[in-house]
Amino acid sequence: MKWTLRPAAEFGNHSGAWQALNDAASRSPLLAVDFVAPLLKEFGEGGEVLALCDGADGLQAAALVAPRGRGTWETFQPSQGPIGAWIQKPGLSTPELMNGLLRALPGLALRIGVTQQDPDLVPRPADGGAIETLDYIPTARISIEGGFAQYWEQRGKNHRQNMRKQRNRLEKEGVKTSLEMTTSATGVAQAIADYGQLESAGWKAAGGTAVHPDNAQGRFYQAVLENFCRKGSGRIYRYRFNDRVVVVDLCIEGAGSLIILKTTYDESIKTLSPAFLMREETFRTLFEERRFKRIEFYGKVMDWHTKWTNEIRTMYHVTGYRWPFLRGIRRALTKTTSAAPAPEKDQATDTPG
Repeated sequence: MKWTLRPAAEFGNHSGAWQALNDAASRSPLLAVDFVAPLLKEFGEGGEVLALCDGADGLQAAALVAPRGRGTWETFQPSQGPIGAWIQKPGLSTPELMNGLLRALPGLALRIGVTQQDPDLVPRPADGGAIETLDYIPTARISIEGGFAQYWEQRGKNHRQNMRKQRNRLEKEGVKTSLEMTTSATGVAQAIADYGQLESAGWKAAGGTAVHPDNAQGRFYQAVLENFCRKGSGRIYRYRFNDRVVVVDLCIEGAGSLIILKTTYDESIKTLSPAFLMREETFRTLFEERRFKRIEFYGKVMDWHTKWTNEIRTMYHVTGYRWPFLRGIRRALTKTTSAAPAPEKDQATDTPG
């Protein structure tokens, strides 16, 4: 097998091959061209490289990688992408592919990181030799099996009682809830605007990370959802208290999964959980619909996730070194650094006021 490199700006010229490879591999919507192309357009920094590995039977693996310091490369993965841009056909050796790519990259490439991998998509390789793996985060999913009543009965008693109390309170206050699902590309722009309005009123606005139709995040999510909706595989859920939008979920689907990309809610509502209320109704419809096998969160497991599911797996990073001894040197340096005593504090700067 042979790796060839192209500027990432040429991704469009190879998008058909990339999509065909994904279809033959994990079929993850997070690695589909309709997701990756907008990700690269909005968040690429210009130094990314498209790497293609060809074998006797055509394209075997592909990745988007970027330099990360002297001799170091890493898969392209801005925070909006839950997994690193790496695809390989089933049955291939990840260490062998990484080693081949290291030798094809320009200069003296000594190390490459394949970031945030899902063990359900690419099996985690064993540590040893020139390969090192590292736990990333635990992430959660819900398998859609049986009926919703059975699923709901398996949730904690306190959680079910809390949801019932919230609904009783809303009914008593005359608040009508409604769940709206947008699947048409023509409705995406307004849904993203609603999302941005909610998020811009919350804590993310202060940090400049809120989605807005006019910023890179807003353009990215709008492009992705329009791409997927045109093919019947995008969904935006909006939940209302009367006519007021209080929660928005951005979702894409593929390979039997519904992936919740991003959620925002009205943070001014302090005594209720509109997101939980929407989750209950959304999950009920998904169990009834029977279109999907699972619901994926792809974020770090938080306490609220465990109220909805017990299914947790660990995502991982994998680092490949050009030669095995480099792994040993790095491990030794890491141990030395972690064992070094903390520097003494300057008492003058420690004094309050």
